[in-house]
Amino acid sequence: MRALIVVDVQNDFCEGGSLAVAGGSAVAAAISAYLAASGDGYAHVVASRDYHIDPGDHFSDRPDFAGTWPPHCVAGTRGAEFHPDLDTSRVEAVFSKGAHTAAYSGFEGADEAGTPLAAWLRERGVDALDVVGIATDYCVQATALDAAREGFATRVLLHLTAGVDPVTTGEAVAALRDAGVALAGAETS
Repeated sequence: MRALIVVDVQNDFCEGGSLAVAGGSAVAAAISAYLAASGDGYAHVVASRDYHIDPGDHFSDRPDFAGTWPPHCVAGTRGAEFHPDLDTSRVEAVFSKGAHTAAYSGFEGADEAGTPLAAWLRERGVDALDVVGIATDYCVQATALDAAREGFATRVLLHLTAGVDPVTTGEAVAALRDAGVALAGAETS
């Protein structure tokens, strides 16, 4: 049984946001179009989101953009909301991560009831995952690698992702391939 994980398609990670990724808005719209055309092929659709309350040294006034970042996706703000071009009507559950510490993988998140992503998927008999979203070289990569480590047959739909930097995106794609994650399509930015 296959599920789709939509990773962090939030306002702060799209153009105009505090930690914008070029192509983020286009990815939001493309995921919506993909779900409209192919969404029936998934038993479940879930989403992860950065949802920071007080993430400690993850936020910095002088970020290095590797381990520290400007404030982003603060709980209760517009920046933490899903991008308006992302149709969330098919999303069954949202897994929030990073409340009090840095978190990159959707598998670090939990739904409103506190159920971790891996447990939620297993409870529903999911054994295969497609991963899409933002950013290819950070949260998409971390989510897909954790999915594979958790034993799910994992595929990243690169045409439905956007990366921060071409170099780190290339490194992420190589790491995913090396970990046995299937790759489909070409990355959008």
